[in-house]
Amino acid sequence: MTTVDAARGTLYAQLARQVKAAGLLERRPGYYAARISATVAAYAALWAAVVLIGASWWVLLVAPAMAVAYTQLAFLGHDAGHKQVFRGRRANDLLGIAVADLGVGLSFGWWIDKHNRHHAHPNQEGKDPDIEPGALVFVEGRAHTRRGRIVRAWTRLQAFLFFPLLLLEGLNLRVASVRALFRGRAASPRYRMLEISLFAVNLGAYFAVLFLLLTPGQAAVFIAVHLGLFGLYMGCSFAPNHKGMPVLPVDDTTDFLHRQVLTSRNVDGGRLVDSVFGGLNYQIEHHLFPSMPRPNLRRAQPMIRRFCHEHQIAYAQTGLLDSYRQALRHLHAAGRTG
Repeated sequence: MTTVDAARGTLYAQLARQVKAAGLLERRPGYYAARISATVAAYAALWAAVVLIGASWWVLLVAPAMAVAYTQLAFLGHDAGHKQVFRGRRANDLLGIAVADLGVGLSFGWWIDKHNRHHAHPNQEGKDPDIEPGALVFVEGRAHTRRGRIVRAWTRLQAFLFFPLLLLEGLNLRVASVRALFRGRAASPRYRMLEISLFAVNLGAYFAVLFLLLTPGQAAVFIAVHLGLFGLYMGCSFAPNHKGMPVLPVDDTTDFLHRQVLTSRNVDGGRLVDSVFGGLNYQIEHHLFPSMPRPNLRRAQPMIRRFCHEHQIAYAQTGLLDSYRQALRHLHAAGRTG
């Protein structure tokens, strides 16, 4: 993904010059060195806790913290995928593969391909994979395409089912990764075998540690709690960003600046919210400048918001709870139309 492309339009070029002049596209090696070190240390400490506690139901207290550590590690993979960490592509790719495939058990190549398509066409029918119909319908007027009484009833209730379904997202991400890796659609040929190898190490070590150290019942409950909360955390981090924002038709020709701003929503909050959501609460800034390092998003926000207001471009920002309310209201409307 590029950061500054004057061909995307005069207004965007003006904004890009301001952002670049402010030094907001410069790498932040100190920040990422500290963030990576702290996250990896927490990840290792939690696995050490599992080993030390052993076959005791107290080990379940580690599972929620493990879900947080996995999600924070996934955020680092997200940053690497957008070339935020290092200047060179190879270094970012290797970091992303290490934290995603080896650390989290998620195919970096599969995810980055899907995520890049989302960034290119956010909330655009037929082009954004994040709004393709599946378990849920995200586009109003499409519920009528669902076949079967049970499926249609499910769709009408989808707003109520959204958060419970997120508990399955951790498992879904792993299953999708396995399918992509072994169908050869997950990464470039250069990294495919590396991804498969590291992903296999992750799965093998994960199940070996849990089932060798814990009883089968304890291991099964630990996995359910860990992956359930991991999926919930991941889903709650991404859901406020675009759900409930305008959906663009497949033939839309809106320019880059307007497309990215009008389909994205920011979430209010201080530095704690920034950390909890991995900087994704600055969704507008992130979509306009995907390779901007995470800690610079907060600094860029006033400049970009002011620029949008000066040029009468709607800039959406709300509180966290209201962002979920808007997303659920949209899902409810989409599930009952048709």
